[in-house]
Amino acid sequence: MAGNAWRSTVSRVMGSLKSQTQPRTFSRGMQTVTIIPGDGIGPEISTSVIKIFEAAKVPVQWEERNVTAIKGPGGKWMIPPEAKESMDKSKIGLKGPLKTPIAAGHPSMNLLLRKTFDLYANVRPCVSIEGYKTPYTDVDLVTIRENTEGEYSGIEHVIVDGVVQSIKLITEEASRRIAEYAFEYARNNQRNSVTAVHKANIMRMSDGLFLRKCREVAENYKDVKFTEMYLDTVCLNMVQDPTQFDVLVMPNLYGDILSDLCAGLIGGLGVTPSGNIGANGVAIFESVHGTAPDIAGMDLANPTALLLSAVMMLRHMGLHGHAKKIETACFDTIRDKKVLTKDLGGNSKCSEFTAEICRRVQDLD
Repeated sequence: MAGNAWRSTVSRVMGSLKSQTQPRTFSRGMQTVTIIPGDGIGPEISTSVIKIFEAAKVPVQWEERNVTAIKGPGGKWMIPPEAKESMDKSKIGLKGPLKTPIAAGHPSMNLLLRKTFDLYANVRPCVSIEGYKTPYTDVDLVTIRENTEGEYSGIEHVIVDGVVQSIKLITEEASRRIAEYAFEYARNNQRNSVTAVHKANIMRMSDGLFLRKCREVAENYKDVKFTEMYLDTVCLNMVQDPTQFDVLVMPNLYGDILSDLCAGLIGGLGVTPSGNIGANGVAIFESVHGTAPDIAGMDLANPTALLLSAVMMLRHMGLHGHAKKIETACFDTIRDKKVLTKDLGGNSKCSEFTAEICRRVQDLD
């Protein structure tokens, strides 16, 4: 894909993400963003993003908050009040990777954030990066995952010793809401089709409800082609020819699996951005890779995923010029192949990779 055409495709696939239920309007001038550095390599890659934003003169002021689950009244797990207050005020967050302690009853931190702010839509663009070699060269798709229910509702119990039941919760409201978001996203970002991913042939009631809501919503978007496909068929076709897909919408568990599969097509979670859109104007953008404790503090981390998530965030905020400048500098650095972290095929440190992007950002002024 030639340079200018490729950049146009990248900008489109990482386009503006607006909540369909209550769009957020940001005023001009300095804007506050809640930043949650996270654990492991999180603080390092967060620092990298902050430095690049400074080089690009992005009109953002950061309000740093740490997120560790605490028990509130009645023993209910919650995030610290100061973190919730910051997010409620700023409406925009950028989050590094979070670890979940392996302890009985301790909730997933990511799941707790989704439930706290009703982050119902996870949006993960996957687009091939010019100069970063993978077996696939023309990937250009978006996975949209229902983020609040399904198998991840957290409803589990022991029936008798040795037998555990986990409940898959699917509701009409959540299914319609995610379908409407997917079609609005397709329409607003010049996407041609939406594919509903399901297993309604097996789970006739739960996935059947999800699929019916998708079909109903599709009737209101005649300008967007609608298809439906079994999850296993999508996985098969995806690895054979990912170019046949555009926007895919699916329940929670399928989205968790399929979005990671798609990330693998373009080089992995280290180069894949992600955004979570909430019902009340809240949006949190994040890197979806792990905390990598084995390299934490060693200046070896790759900040690309968090940086590209921050680019998504800027477009969501309407700061398109700053987003374009940072995105161009990042992709030009990767394409040039001279200053890359180890996982990108180079031997540079995180700080060196960051400095190179900052230099290119400043050269674009």
